[in-house]
Amino acid sequence: MHYLNISFTHKNTDISVRERLAFDDGKKEEALRLICSNLSVSECLLLTTCNRVEVLAFVNNLEVAQSYILKVMSILSGVALNELEYRADIYHSNGAVHHLFSVASSLDSLVIGETQITGQLKDAMSFALDRNFAGDNLKRVVECSFRCAAEVRNKTEISKNPVSVSSVAVSKAREILEDLNGVTAVVVGAGHMSELACKHLLSTGANIIVVNRSEKSANDMISNLGSCYKDSVRYEPFSKLKEMINSYPLIFSATSAPGPVIVDSLIKEQNFQRYFFDIAVPRDIEIKESLSVKVYSVDDLQEIVKLNLALREEQAQIAYSVVARYTAEFFKWLKSLATTPIIKALRQSAKDVSEVEIKKAITRGYLKHSDIDEARKLIHQVFKAFLHTPTVNLKEIANGEDSDAAFGAIIEIFDIEDKFMEYSKGLEK
Repeated sequence: MHYLNISFTHKNTDISVRERLAFDDGKKEEALRLICSNLSVSECLLLTTCNRVEVLAFVNNLEVAQSYILKVMSILSGVALNELEYRADIYHSNGAVHHLFSVASSLDSLVIGETQITGQLKDAMSFALDRNFAGDNLKRVVECSFRCAAEVRNKTEISKNPVSVSSVAVSKAREILEDLNGVTAVVVGAGHMSELACKHLLSTGANIIVVNRSEKSANDMISNLGSCYKDSVRYEPFSKLKEMINSYPLIFSATSAPGPVIVDSLIKEQNFQRYFFDIAVPRDIEIKESLSVKVYSVDDLQEIVKLNLALREEQAQIAYSVVARYTAEFFKWLKSLATTPIIKALRQSAKDVSEVEIKKAITRGYLKHSDIDEARKLIHQVFKAFLHTPTVNLKEIANGEDSDAAFGAIIEIFDIEDKFMEYSKGLEK
């Protein structure tokens, strides 16, 4: 059996395709039902967010399962199969687990270090478990991914080191207000820098008002953010710029105007604190600061970017070392689990054989009924002594690279597959 991960993200797939793959609950349930109906797939879950669609499965045939899952996704989404095959990043076994741990730790996110992904993964796991599309094998690996993510957060400051002017601006706003969830921010402009600012703001749970001269450009940018954010972002015309910047605490500006668009004549005194982030070159904002108005320019933010680039590289190395260690330890733990059902299966097989031979001995007169208990005790001691060394060696083999092949050979040689599977179901969850 193997772990399989099929991944569509902001790195390999356009948002127009990701949106078609981001199924609602009804279609998600249908997708899982179809996928799990294939004999090659034992368990499956489907994670869908604005920036990624991940299919995580536990399968007995990687090639067959991979091909079938892509066909199901193509049929339900209407996206051509050859495009999905071209776009998908596909991970097998150790690679699938390593990728999952990276995703849970927010190392693969559009906004590195964001914490929403953990909750989204929990929801995806619960959805699949509640409908019996996932079981112990996916539950184990997903729960381990949460422990990995927690250690990455505890051992690094990767979420505190943004590396673009837009991300630094949002990070600074979050530092000032502590929590941006539910806060409304005004974003002036609809270019690349504005779009990045919107993405980082949305990752914090903020609401956004986009102010721009061209309604079409603004709506195009908003559509690029993803339909799942449609209730969090709205457009206002440029004629309402003065009203907007005097109504909300956070203002981010990144237009392509040749000169300032936010000037002193637009500013009204208010009884709440406002923070202006100028992320445009040339500058968009030329206003006087006061006790209630603070302005952060590109130069202010760029210094933080330079510092954070060096810190991010160092923190990323630490984070990925944690992911690598958790991946290795997870598979080591899995292998150690396999020794228990093998040992139990061997002992039960020995017991079954001994019972058959005892009955034969009684039937043939080799053994008296009164001696059965003593005979059983003797046979038990013989098998206990005989299986001691194999038991010790099995535990040693579990730590080796060839353990899967060794376990498979033992199961086949002693013909204990049925018993092994029976005892495997009782493994600690």
